[in-house]
Amino acid sequence: MNETSVATDATKDAGTTKDAKRSVAPGVRLGRLSFVWRPWMVLVTLLLTAATFLVFCVSIGVGDFPIGLSRVIATILGRGEQVDEFVIMDLRMPRALAGLVVGIALGVSGAITQSVARNPLASPDILGITWGAGAVAVFLVTVSGGTATAVVNSVGLSAAALAGGLGTGLLVYFLAWRRGIDGFRLILIGIAVSAVMQAITTWLLVKADIRDVARAQAWLVGSLDNRSWDEVRVALWCTLVLMAVVAAAAFQFKPIHLGDEIAAGLGVRHSRVRALLLLCAVLLAAVAVGAAGPVAFVALVAPQVAMRLVRFPTPPMVASGLVGALLLIGADLIARAALPNSLPVGVVTAAIGGPFLVYLLVRANLRQTDR
Repeated sequence: MNETSVATDATKDAGTTKDAKRSVAPGVRLGRLSFVWRPWMVLVTLLLTAATFLVFCVSIGVGDFPIGLSRVIATILGRGEQVDEFVIMDLRMPRALAGLVVGIALGVSGAITQSVARNPLASPDILGITWGAGAVAVFLVTVSGGTATAVVNSVGLSAAALAGGLGTGLLVYFLAWRRGIDGFRLILIGIAVSAVMQAITTWLLVKADIRDVARAQAWLVGSLDNRSWDEVRVALWCTLVLMAVVAAAAFQFKPIHLGDEIAAGLGVRHSRVRALLLLCAVLLAAVAVGAAGPVAFVALVAPQVAMRLVRFPTPPMVASGLVGALLLIGADLIARAALPNSLPVGVVTAAIGGPFLVYLLVRANLRQTDR
């Protein structure tokens, strides 16, 4: 081997090493915390934040009394006129803020369930969590008598949906547990439980008084109409608490993507972390259902769109929440302003999410065919 060949090999090895360093994202350490710096993910997250805030302000300004974007922003910052403050803060802000909170809750919930099951079809809609929450709420609405009325007035649909979603999520989890959670088995059991909950809801609607049916049916579609500050505050605080728990457990959840054996070797108790995050996902979905009803397909679509935008192999939680909020607020804006007749937001999200579900099924089928 001559000197020329040695120099050539050294040059190739140096080039390979440089390419490897470029392909690996740099790490950042802050005290005991360390994370990977991904500039593209940060840029996309900032753009999604700006887009969500813009659509949020536009949605507030649209109505029978139109308000310009600059006046909406000035009012939000506390510099608006008295008339604008009344229209925005008292009449329109609860609806827009409910859409923001519900969209974030559904997006993060879908990102967690899809990451845990490692399947793009694993969302609270498919797993029956939203239908379980809706079934319990419909039960309280449709059961006649003074006792049921007192329960509805004191506890409210939010608490009923929270209890129903939690119970359904625990049922699906225990039925799917066989020395661990398999994504395919989880989805199959979730579909079965969802069908049962839909049947129970239909039976309750058939047996109920026609006035209670109208109220329950309007809520089941998924709507942001007539939201109050009390409902928004409950959903907001519950979402903030659950998001804090998710953020604390997210660092231990990342090694689980590499496999349970590797995660255990790194000292991660993967079963406990997975169960904790699934519990948070169930509660987030239940909070969203309690605030706006079972809005369809947001939890399914948002994580997949966010994953493609940030170019990441698993659904990113922050970006998924922002995409969910952007999707829900945008759908509500379309339902109120772009269509001839005002429709519930759940109708628009179903029209968007239905074709996307077909796309995911076709893509999964093509992958299996290629194998």
